[in-house]
Amino acid sequence: MRIVFKKQFMRDIEKARNTHLLPKIKRLIAIVSKNPFQQNPPPYEKLRGYEHTYSRRINEQHRFVYVVDGDGIAFAGCWGHYE
Repeated sequence: MRIVFKKQFMRDIEKARNTHLLPKIKRLIAIVSKNPFQQNPPPYEKLRGYEHTYSRRINEQHRFVYVVDGDGIAFAGCWGHYE
């Protein structure tokens, strides 16, 4: 499976680098890279209005957003709430 890190995701990682969220984000990258539809905690949810786009909760404020299309996964964001 092809994995792409979008520019916004890379900017979000920089924001999270010195926070307690970085280990959670790395864990989500590993889970989604292996199987984007695995219901390991946290479970995924399909975003309404966005084709092939899913999110998982990092904490109350931040979501891990990714796009699954064909044979690829694009990590779209991990800071904020669907921004």
